[in-house]
Order: sequence, then structure tokens, then C-alpha cells
Amino acid sequence: MSSTPTQTHVPTEIKLHQKSRKMEIRFQDATQFELSYEFLRVHSPSAEVRGHGPGQEVLQVGKMNVDILELEPVGTYGVQPRFSDGHASGIYSWEYLHSLGHEQDRLWKKYLEKLASAGASREPAAS
Repeated sequence: MSSTPTQTHVPTEIKLHQKSRKMEIRFQDATQFELSYEFLRVHSPSAEVRGHGPGQEVLQVGKMNVDILELEPVGTYGVQPRFSDGHASGIYSWEYLHSLGHEQDRLWKKYLEKLASAGASREPAAS
């Protein structure tokens, strides 16, 4: 698979379902995915989440009830969601969203394992 975006990885439709907290995305190659807001938030491509190099990733905790308040287009290559926890710096390219869809099960399992080994929770901290 090429690392540059292909015409088939351009979405034909993106819907935000606020009640279920899921983004539904359909691509020109006929693939479609439902990605939870929490999944998108904890896999943000921002430096705040990924760090600035290997081993600098920051485990995201307490994001179970996060919402997407706004979804801004970024050029012709992606979108930038504004999450209810204030996070708004991740730009999700079409290629990245496509790969998140394909890797969703594996990535989610890995995330849950990291949470468990850190003794952390998906639940928001009590205020």
C-alpha cells in the first residue's frame, strides 16, 4: 500500500452521530467505518498525544464520554475535530482515517491493554 493518499481514500460522506458518539465515514473505494469519538480522540495524530518521537506517546485516559463539537475541513486532505475536552490540534488526513478504520479492532485492543497495565480508566475522573 502506498503511503501517499490515493483517490480511493477520499471520503464520499462523513456523518457525526451525536447520540451514539460515532463518526460514520464512507470512502470512494466502497469501504465504510464507524469510529467512536473516544477512539478518534485517543488516537489523535497530534503531538500532544503522539509526542515528538518514539516513546513519547501520552496515554489518553478518561475519554469515554468525549464528544466532537465541530469538524473543520482542512484543505482537500482531511478534517480537524474539536473535542468536548478542549482538544482541537489533531488533523486527521483521509489516509489516516482510512487506516484507523482498517486497524480499529487491533488498535482498540492495544489501547485497552495499555490502560490496564497503567491502572488507568476510560471513565472520566470524578470532579
